[in-house]
Amino acid sequence: MMISPATGRCDLARAGDVRGDPVGRIAAQAVCALCSFVRCGLLGTLLILLAACATRPGPDALNIVSAPPRGAKLIKVYVATTRERMSSNSNAFSAGRAPGLNYAEFTIAIPPGHKPGEIEWSAGASDPARNFVVVAQEILDAQQFYRQVARQRGGKGPERIGVFVHGFNTNFQEALFRLAQMTADADIDGVPILFAWPSEATVTGYIADKDAATYSRDGLVQLLTTLARAYPNDKITLVGHSMGGWLTVEALRQLKLTGRFGVLDRLDVVLAAPDIDVDVFRSQMMVIGPLREPITVLVASDDRALSVSGRLAGDRPRLGALDINDARIQEAALKANLQIVDISKLTASDSFNHDRYVNLAQLYPSLAATAGSGAGNGLRRAGAFIFNAVGTTLSSPFDLAGRALAPD
Repeated sequence: MMISPATGRCDLARAGDVRGDPVGRIAAQAVCALCSFVRCGLLGTLLILLAACATRPGPDALNIVSAPPRGAKLIKVYVATTRERMSSNSNAFSAGRAPGLNYAEFTIAIPPGHKPGEIEWSAGASDPARNFVVVAQEILDAQQFYRQVARQRGGKGPERIGVFVHGFNTNFQEALFRLAQMTADADIDGVPILFAWPSEATVTGYIADKDAATYSRDGLVQLLTTLARAYPNDKITLVGHSMGGWLTVEALRQLKLTGRFGVLDRLDVVLAAPDIDVDVFRSQMMVIGPLREPITVLVASDDRALSVSGRLAGDRPRLGALDINDARIQEAALKANLQIVDISKLTASDSFNHDRYVNLAQLYPSLAATAGSGAGNGLRRAGAFIFNAVGTTLSSPFDLAGRALAPD
């Protein structure tokens, strides 16, 4: 029994169709459905085994280390989360759903030998000279949170606030240290804020995670609205990864439906490998409309995690796995004021090719420095682009009538 790579159907089902035998076709389709179940089951088992092999930090990774090593870089991260605290006097968070936002502050030491794009975990006790460690943390309420963010800004002129929304199968510690890694690698001034939603942090928890992300939509809208009102001159960069990209776009849609146009105008949105059905995204954007700054969508057609997600959804294509060589994608990017960037040239840290975006942080300063300088890197322009990792530029490979695909 063979599976067709073109249709994904087994030879029994195809044979039933060819014979025109209704009974045979029904029986064959039942067998084909069983084949699909088995294939998905095998794939799920493989993912579970792979996940079990990876080192994942537990809540003990948040234990305070009193003395960071010489040469460590200290990164302060603020947290707004819909996760429940494990206890009232703890900054360790479970996958439980809190009735409102919880707030916290962490100072994380990045080891002197840190490799950009990596998070140096420890399988056992953390070594501050080699691993990410927490050197300070504080439980905050809402007023303290915004007061601390204001203090971090330093009362200077307009600042950049970064809000990171993590993806599927991510525990709190992973999300916290990921934002610290990207902040350290980017080496730019700004205030990093983690919006953590209650992911189950299990490969088998996809549906539960989707529900948890939906549950957190109001919390993200609340955070963005309050930040925009509290710091009216600051630019807010909103980055959503994977399923966090879906949550991000849902928040944008809710902001538009509730008439919070001023908040939308303040946002600079990046969707990294977004796990969003393409048709759903199209309908979301019909409500949201073009933003003042083009939404950046980071894609890679070889993203295996999104391939699995698409199969689970009935072979529906995902936004983060678009092929930008498709002329329809190029045209849609311009019409919707989107910047779709193929980042498949960047190195991924695992075989799923789902986290390439983390390596953009170290390259951001060079990209930002040439934005608007006439260097032609395409940063913050609508259209379809390929990221050139060697030249740290965005370039358009598409020529229509002798000109690059870009707005006039």
